[in-house]
Amino acid sequence: MEKSTKKYNSWIVILSVAIPLLVAGLFSVKIDLKLPVFLPPIYATINAFTAVILIVAFWAIKSNKIKLHEKLMKTAIIFSMLFLLLYIVYHMTSNATKFEGDGILKTIYFIVLISHILLSIVVIPFVLITYVRAITNNVQLHKKIAKITFPIWLYVAISGVLVYLLISPYYIY
Repeated sequence: MEKSTKKYNSWIVILSVAIPLLVAGLFSVKIDLKLPVFLPPIYATINAFTAVILIVAFWAIKSNKIKLHEKLMKTAIIFSMLFLLLYIVYHMTSNATKFEGDGILKTIYFIVLISHILLSIVVIPFVLITYVRAITNNVQLHKKIAKITFPIWLYVAISGVLVYLLISPYYIY
């Protein structure tokens, strides 16, 4: 392991554990606050933008547009952090919405939801490691892990939109 990436490893581990624990812990915190906007369509849109940005970033790197790829990936990280912040705020200020569909739609919803949640946890260290390998110019190892990170992250972004679309008829405004 290169010395330049070694200093980031403890941060990767800390953030990979702390973020999911913090999110889970904040689900039990309720703030009596009426937000001026309804957040789920906003953070679903952010997820959609993240998916598009990831696809364009993939095209950029395949087209050897490295600086564009770099900017897009930083934007995707910022969008993912913004999504997470709004997601937490929504769940701290609103009651959970129950999915009321049935049959095959209910099965599809829960498969997508559970895979989305699990992979959103799994992708955190992958994104962090991929990013660190990029900023430390460890191109070969960056490419190697990016091949794993990209499809997981893209799935998380797209499945987040799908979860929203499936549950949106049951939101109480």
